[in-house]
Amino acid sequence: MRRLLLVTAAASLAAIGVAFSQDATMSFFVTSVGSGKGADLGGLAGADAHCASLAEAAGVTGKTWHAYLSTSDTDARDRIGTGPWFNAKGVKIADDVASLHSDANAITKQTALNEKGEVVNGRGDKPNRHDVLTGSKPDGTKIADQTCGDWTLSGAEGAAMTGHHDRTGLDDSAAAKSWNSSHASRGGCSQEALRSTGGDGLFYCFAVN
Repeated sequence: MRRLLLVTAAASLAAIGVAFSQDATMSFFVTSVGSGKGADLGGLAGADAHCASLAEAAGVTGKTWHAYLSTSDTDARDRIGTGPWFNAKGVKIADDVASLHSDANAITKQTALNEKGEVVNGRGDKPNRHDVLTGSKPDGTKIADQTCGDWTLSGAEGAAMTGHHDRTGLDDSAAAKSWNSSHASRGGCSQEALRSTGGDGLFYCFAVN
């Protein structure tokens, strides 16, 4: 009995250690789910709140989270702090804003994990969910007409620029391999429109502190 108690206590301490490790390091993730309303995220405030809610549900607290999204008057690159950023497994994604928007970043299908530390479906998986909402150019600045009404539209109108978290597309072009600026949604901003091109209304979250 005593041995069992010691083993149980050791396992509990190990679990706590893992939780503390994740809490100390995770500062980047792809949302495991979107809003459920296509690209209507409730604006930037709603998207930020979604990031925070998912992170807290995963056991990561005490951080301020911002969605990597541009709007008509905001650049995504200016919303995410200064870095460095790490995924849920402790893998460094980028040191700073400049390296994030260069070939030096480490974003791949294997590293662009969700807040639970899970790999997100990419091209070749069913369903494909690699289209990640950004509304941004490759340098992280805004594309004013591709933000689905600044993340408030969920119908047939509007469009959203998306990136490929798995860095894979229909060809070997730079756009197809871009994590943040691959192509615009087609058919509007609804959940159905986003899914039709390989998305699910997911987006990137970064801890700003």
